[in-house]
Amino acid sequence: MLKKRVITALCGTFVVLLAAWNNEPLPWFTVFAVVWGMLAALEFYRITAVSRVPVLAGFGTVWTVLFVISPHFNFPFLIPALLAGAVVISLMALVFLPQKDDIFATWAWTIAGVLYVGWLGSYLVRLLLEAGINWFLLALLAIFACDSAAFFTGGALGRHRLAPRISPHKTWEGALAGLLASVVFCLLFTLPSPLAVPLGGGQAVLLGLLVGTIGQLGDLVESLLKRNRGIKESGNLLPGHGGLLDRMDSVVFVAVVVYYFWLAGQLLAAPW
Repeated sequence: MLKKRVITALCGTFVVLLAAWNNEPLPWFTVFAVVWGMLAALEFYRITAVSRVPVLAGFGTVWTVLFVISPHFNFPFLIPALLAGAVVISLMALVFLPQKDDIFATWAWTIAGVLYVGWLGSYLVRLLLEAGINWFLLALLAIFACDSAAFFTGGALGRHRLAPRISPHKTWEGALAGLLASVVFCLLFTLPSPLAVPLGGGQAVLLGLLVGTIGQLGDLVESLLKRNRGIKESGNLLPGHGGLLDRMDSVVFVAVVVYYFWLAGQLLAAPW
């Protein structure tokens, strides 16, 4: 299982970075994100039973795609319009559905999938398009380093359970190692190189702490979802890792954090 996990991680990282690096003139990463988003949305709707109402599952998947591609369109009110449309159109659709029992719970899961997979997932595309490839690489490599350090350190040295009722295998030792790894990788992006970003040492440490903390909390959120639904993995498309939904949990949370950190940094004249 460990061998499969490592091989899948290396292959997946290579594909993601290749797509991101060649996102111009054709938006290959956006194409990749759309395919991933569609399949992840279908996994989400399967484990939350929205798939039993094909109209809502189809609507949620389409709206997920619209959110993922939204950063390519510079319309000032596009996101509010997509949010309003997701709520209004899906609610109106309920009137015409034959199924009435628990339909509002199903509707709530539909909107949750759109927001979780689509809206949060769109920040990966937005980060790449607006902040650039270096910030995108920082976000992905920092959280990948965090996840790997937490996994291997927790497995070797972990003694104190982090959240036993949510994810029994996660430990405080692993979490701290992940936090340290994310800080180190953020600091590496301040060194003179073609991949450097305009961050001071203090900013890099702060960003690393945010990435490591929020990324691991995002992982726990997805673990809580699976435990709530009584499943171990969201799918089996990724050997050693589970489903696509399992691999996007911490990444989308980190994309949001790094994007707004970069955006806030545009207001600061000098790194610190």
